[in-house]
Amino acid sequence: MTNSILFTGTLVCLALGLTACGTPIDGPPGEAVYRSAAIHVRDDKDQSLPYCLVSLTPSIGELLAKRQPRLAGQFNDRRGPNPLQIGIGDLIRVTLFESSAGGLFFPLEGGARTGNFLVIPDQNVDGKGDISIPYAGQIQARGRTPAQVQEAIVNALKSRAIEPQAVVTVVQQRDSLISVVGEVGSAIRFPASATGERVLDAIARAGGLRGPGQESWVLLERGGKIAVTPFSALIEEPANNIYVRAHDTLYVYREPQTYLAFGAVARQGQIPFDAWHLSLAEAIAKAGGLLDDRAEPGWVFLFRAEHRDFAAQLDPKCVVRDGRYIPVIYEVNLRDPATYFLATALSMRNKDVVFVSNARTVEKTKLMTYVRTVNSTIQEPLQTAITAYTLKGLIQGTSSGTAVIVGGTTPTPTP
Repeated sequence: MTNSILFTGTLVCLALGLTACGTPIDGPPGEAVYRSAAIHVRDDKDQSLPYCLVSLTPSIGELLAKRQPRLAGQFNDRRGPNPLQIGIGDLIRVTLFESSAGGLFFPLEGGARTGNFLVIPDQNVDGKGDISIPYAGQIQARGRTPAQVQEAIVNALKSRAIEPQAVVTVVQQRDSLISVVGEVGSAIRFPASATGERVLDAIARAGGLRGPGQESWVLLERGGKIAVTPFSALIEEPANNIYVRAHDTLYVYREPQTYLAFGAVARQGQIPFDAWHLSLAEAIAKAGGLLDDRAEPGWVFLFRAEHRDFAAQLDPKCVVRDGRYIPVIYEVNLRDPATYFLATALSMRNKDVVFVSNARTVEKTKLMTYVRTVNSTIQEPLQTAITAYTLKGLIQGTSSGTAVIVGGTTPTPTP
């Protein structure tokens, strides 16, 4: 009777699955990932955290490759340095020339002089963006190059002076500045040059990096737009070393990159990149690879939060919640040899989670071990009781002349 009950319980456990019997497991089985993703997409009333499940394919790999944090991908202007423009607060020097005496600035009766030119005292560009020129009035300087200001001055004087000419010099720039702050030798603010400087040039002006290059990141803010890139990408991918422009701000900071590995891998826990770039294949290798006796290669999952707009590019139905970011699980089927190439090209990001699920056979084996343990736990006290009862019968049989051995099919009298 007892064996029948235990056998029935075993069948129930096998039918209901591992979690129904309370068997230990280190993460969700692959079926649970698929099942929950389908529920979240279909049922808006589900109160658990919604996420999208996306299979890693060549087209998805191309989208992810374009999504790398790079300056070249955010600032597409490949032109050289912008012409130097005058701004409010700049210190300007203007020199005026006339071709001969007897004009506006140089009368015939004038005394000895070295030439027909006049240097106007240096002046700051005022809050309206103007400078003041005698007999020409207020001249707009803000947003113009020195050559354009020269032309404006000449046009204002040509009806009054003799073949006037002007030379405009920016004595001191106080508006067209570039700032470099953060983990550099010394924070600096310097004027943009007409010859142009690139991001690495600007960092070199600030004394270079204070920390390891593989842990350093560069943030560029320009006109309210922000882009971030690993410092090493500026060197190994020269397209990212773009020209800096007036009013740019460079912020250099350190952020060691790590990811989390769980499930059927040899090394679980938080693992550092130890490099500026790490692919998914390298991340799995750093975690010791898949365990041969546990892992299901078809159930490798990468957990990541993606921007809402990008999640919609991955899958138009992948808008499962409000907010800026969408939880996305990438399914990586390493049973397919071609997927290894995709895993090699897929770059990891800081705080990514890699989970490898156990194979179905592993869970069944654990279930059978669990059931066998339960059976043993129940059988041992029963066997102890039977043995004690048998010994008791033997003792009583010895004193009365008859002992009954319990456990056989038919009681056997003992003479």
